[in-house]
Amino acid sequence: MSAQQTVRIALAGGGAFGAKHAAALRRIDGVEVAVVVSDTLDSARKFAVEHGIGRGVATLDEALATDEVDAVILATPTPLHAGQTIACLEAGKHVQTEIPLADSLADAEACLAAQQRTGLVAMVGHTRRFNPSHQWIRRRIRAGEFRIQQMDVQTYFMRRTNLNALGQPRSWTDHLLWHHAAHTVDLFAHQTGSPIVRANAIQGPIHPELGIAMDMSIQLRAASGAICTLSLSFNNNGPFGTFFRYIGDTGTYLARYDDLVTGEDEPIDVSGVDVTTDGIELQDREFVAAIREGREPNASLAQVLPCYRTLHALEQQLTAAD
Repeated sequence: MSAQQTVRIALAGGGAFGAKHAAALRRIDGVEVAVVVSDTLDSARKFAVEHGIGRGVATLDEALATDEVDAVILATPTPLHAGQTIACLEAGKHVQTEIPLADSLADAEACLAAQQRTGLVAMVGHTRRFNPSHQWIRRRIRAGEFRIQQMDVQTYFMRRTNLNALGQPRSWTDHLLWHHAAHTVDLFAHQTGSPIVRANAIQGPIHPELGIAMDMSIQLRAASGAICTLSLSFNNNGPFGTFFRYIGDTGTYLARYDDLVTGEDEPIDVSGVDVTTDGIELQDREFVAAIREGREPNASLAQVLPCYRTLHALEQQLTAAD
């Protein structure tokens, strides 16, 4: 594909993250969101009108069947990710799947196998790789100016019922391990540039209705010697989100989404790190650039698979403990 050719994208998922991608894609030159898929035709058509998208359809199969789509972004429920990723690749479409790629290692490996068979661009929305706050720290690491000794991470939400990022009801259950821990497990290995060689986890009681643990604690160690402590909760009553503390040999930094401060709470300007401070837009720009340039993207399936191997090992450990 030439650099000038329009990349035509199907957006699957008319929820909170679908809206984030729709807004981000509007800011990227040479990109057309040709179609949106939602759970009903009415909701797809409503989303299309609200976001200036060509048309709305009720099934991913309909979007994959058209020659007017080059690539797909999946912002659908987690349980659908693996099957839909494989379906996109087998239909000849490049694909970006929102995190997590899958909720089992076997499914994640099947996705990678499909990508390797087809040779298409396939990446996962591991947004922390793209947030300017984390990019700023990574540049210091690569310049030899900072070395991670420890990461201390807190991921806290109130999710005692099935709600999305906008606080709206949804039909599926989120997961601390396979979704929220995936962000930090991948980022820790990515930032240290070192594979995870030890991982431990404990979890709190299983919710009687949701069937998942609402609290979890994870410890990681990289081959470099760096360690990570991750606390996760769906029982937290604010503030919500994920807070990253980087403790290194030359300083301490705290990152939250696109904001970064020193250990003494002094703001660090990250506005010049990349073309935008929107992490979703940056990952979408990487997806489009990789398609145009015919290259492996940052957060490709092959790059993030070690994260899912670690999550699998932690799941086995938790299952054995229960």
